[in-house]
Amino acid sequence: MTSTSTEVAVAISATGVRRSFGSVHAVVDASLAVRPGTVTALIGPNGCGKTTLLLMLAGLLRPDAGEIRVSGMDPRVDGAGVRTSIGWMPDQLGTWDNLTCAQSLTLMGQAHGLSKADAATRGAEQLERVHLSEYAKQPARVLSRGQKQRLSLARALMNDPAVLLLDEPANGLDPRSRIDLRHLVRGFAAEGRAVLVSSHVLAELDEMVDDAVFMSKGKTLGADVDAMVAKARAAYRIAALDHPALTWVLAAQGVEFVDEGAAVTVAVTSREHAAALLKSLVAAGVPIDTFGSAGSALEQTYLAMNEERR
Repeated sequence: MTSTSTEVAVAISATGVRRSFGSVHAVVDASLAVRPGTVTALIGPNGCGKTTLLLMLAGLLRPDAGEIRVSGMDPRVDGAGVRTSIGWMPDQLGTWDNLTCAQSLTLMGQAHGLSKADAATRGAEQLERVHLSEYAKQPARVLSRGQKQRLSLARALMNDPAVLLLDEPANGLDPRSRIDLRHLVRGFAAEGRAVLVSSHVLAELDEMVDDAVFMSKGKTLGADVDAMVAKARAAYRIAALDHPALTWVLAAQGVEFVDEGAAVTVAVTSREHAAALLKSLVAAGVPIDTFGSAGSALEQTYLAMNEERR
C-alpha cells in the first residue's frame, strides 16, 4: 500500500450521518470509526441502512447531515482524493462481460491514472492474489458468481487503496473461496489498510474482524451493545467424551443445563464464571471435548440485538 506523508489515527469516520430518500429514512443516525490496520464488521438486518452508509462513505451518496472523513478527507469537499484512497467492492458487481479479466483490471488501473503497462502489471498481480490468473484471458461472462466476486475484489485493489469498503464480499463464494477471503482480508489489514466489511455470514466474520458496528433501523448502536454482547455470551455449549458423566457432575454441582444429547448448554454470568465451571468439571474428572460460546460471538450478539429491539 502506498503510504502518505500524513498519518491518520482514524482512516474512516462517520458522525451523526443521516440520509433519506423522500419519506424513507434509510440512515437515521450513524457513527463509526475504523483505524488503519484493522478490520471492522458492519452488521445488521436487511434494510437497516448498511449499504446506504457504505455508499456515503465511498462518496457515491451525499449525506443529508453529519460528518464523514476518509483518510482525513471530506468526500463532499475532496471527492477525487477520497476516490483515490478508497477501494470499493459493491454487493452487485457490474462487469464488462465482453472484456477479459485482464482487460477489465487494466482499464480500471488506467482510470486511476496508471500507464497501460503499469495497469496491466498490477492487474496480473491482483488476479494472482485472488486466484483468477487462469482466467486472465477469458471474458468476464464465463465467470461464476463467486469468481465475479473475486474479480470485483481485484478491481477494488487496483488503486492500492488505504481504505477498503467491502459490501457482502462472501456472496456466491464456495467454502474454499470463503476461507481464502478470510486470509485475504486479514492480509489487507496486515498491510496497514483499514477494512470495513458488511456481511451476513457472521460466523466467518468472527474469525476475520477486530471490531464490529451493529446497525438497526438506520442507527448504529452505541453503549447498549455492551449489554447485548454480555447477553450473547451467556450461553456456553459443553461436550464431553463421557456425556453421562458430564450431566451427572453438572446436576451434582447444582448447575442448570439443557441436554442436547451430544452436548449441553449452560448459562454463565461472565467469562470468569465460565472458566470456573470448566475448572470444576476437569477437577471432577469429566473428559471435556469442547467448551465455548454457543455459536459465534457476532451471531449471538446479533440475535441478542434483535431480541432487544422487537
